[in-house]
Amino acid sequence: MTPGRLIYCMGPSGAGKDSLLEWLRAHLPTPCPVHWAQRTISRSAMPGGEAHESVSPEAFVALRCEQAFALHWEANGLGYGVRHAQLAPLAQGHWVLLNGSRAYLPEALALFPDLVAVHITASPQVLRQRLLSRGRETCDEVEARVQRALAYTPPPGAANLEVHNDGTLSDAGQQLLNTLEHLPGWPLHSGKLSSQQPACL
Repeated sequence: MTPGRLIYCMGPSGAGKDSLLEWLRAHLPTPCPVHWAQRTISRSAMPGGEAHESVSPEAFVALRCEQAFALHWEANGLGYGVRHAQLAPLAQGHWVLLNGSRAYLPEALALFPDLVAVHITASPQVLRQRLLSRGRETCDEVEARVQRALAYTPPPGAANLEVHNDGTLSDAGQQLLNTLEHLPGWPLHSGKLSSQQPACL
C-alpha cells in the first residue's frame, strides 16, 4: 500500500489561512480526496467558525497528559491538539490535511518526516492592513507580527510550498489547489477517486 502524506498548512496572522482552507474544502470534489483532520481546541465553538472539538482549558491539559493527542501546541493563549484517530488515515494510504502552526512545524516534522508544509502568507503591506483593520492590537503589536512573518524560515528538511494570498480569495484558493495538484501522488492525479477515500470531515 502506498503510504499517505500529511499536508501541514500554516501561516501568519493576517494571511487569511482559515478562509483559504475553507475555500479549498468547498472546492474539493465529493467524496473528498483527502481527510480533513479535526482539531481539538480549548475554546468554545463559534457560529461560522472552524468545526473543531471544543474542550475547556482544564480538559485540554488532561487530554494532553493522557497522551490523547498525536500533535499538540499552544498559540495565542489556546491549546490546539490533533487526536491520534484524526491521523489514522495516513496508515491506510490516504492523505491528511491539517491546519497547523509555524512554531510547531519542527516537532511535527520530527514525527512525520515526509509531511508537506504549505506556508500561506501575504505581502507585508497586506498583512499590516488586514491586522490593523481588525482593531485588536496596537500599531506596535501589529508591526511586531509583520516582522515575525518576514523573519520566518522553514526548518531544514521540510518539503516547503508557499501560497501568497494578496488578492482575491478565489485567486489564492486556485493557487493553493494548483499547488496541491502538482504534488507527486496527489489523490486526484488518476482522474477518479477510490470508493475507499474518506469523506471530508
